Amino acid sequence: MVSRRATIPELPFLAPCSVRVAPSILAADFGRLADEIAKIAPFTDWLHLDVMDGHFVPNISLGVPVVASIRRHCSLWLDCHLMISEPGRYLEAFAEAGADGCSVHLEVGATPEHCEKMRSLGLKVGLAVNPETPIERAFCFLESVDYLVVMSVHPGFGGQAFIEEALGKIERARQEIDRLGLEVTVQVDGGIDEETARGCAIAGARCFVAGTSVFGAPDPGRAAGQIAAVAARAAAGGGR
Repeated sequence: MVSRRATIPELPFLAPCSVRVAPSILAADFGRLADEIAKIAPFTDWLHLDVMDGHFVPNISLGVPVVASIRRHCSLWLDCHLMISEPGRYLEAFAEAGADGCSVHLEVGATPEHCEKMRSLGLKVGLAVNPETPIERAFCFLESVDYLVVMSVHPGFGGQAFIEEALGKIERARQEIDRLGLEVTVQVDGGIDEETARGCAIAGARCFVAGTSVFGAPDPGRAAGQIAAVAARAAAGGGR
């Protein structure tokens, strides 16, 4: 089957030095989802979709039909985080639904097969690493991925506090990526607000998944823009 990804225009990924906020719709009001997405669309071209199966993580969220519905009404780059035990069974369905990139978890195993399948489907390839997993376990896969997701909360629920140990993992990942001369983006996911984004940017992250701090704000678009601005200044060495 030809991926639906091949039938829609190519959307932006990440230039090597760019900074991007990916608002997570897990924190959005699902009863007004189109309106929620419209609020942040002028401030970012990425949207983060958390997919949970109630098995790999103790929660259930959205699936393929929601991704397909969002794609019909949204031109943002759809970043699907697959917190599921058997991602290989569903990668083709997510590509067909219009996902632009998918990240699978290192902890579920079969990482080479998952990366190869995502690549064959025209998806950008993401690899996520849980807080308790040493980041070094992902280093042997860096040449196969487009983005490495450092989880700064335990996956499954939004609104958790940032785990400070993620900063060291981001820094070590960035050093290894640079040592290998790769253009792999470090994404950080969980507990992201202006303050934690600043520290993560200094450590080497360039993509910031933010849920509650964006959709829980009075003006979600402005909140996303503020996080991006703070992170961009920190990444450029400007601190605050």
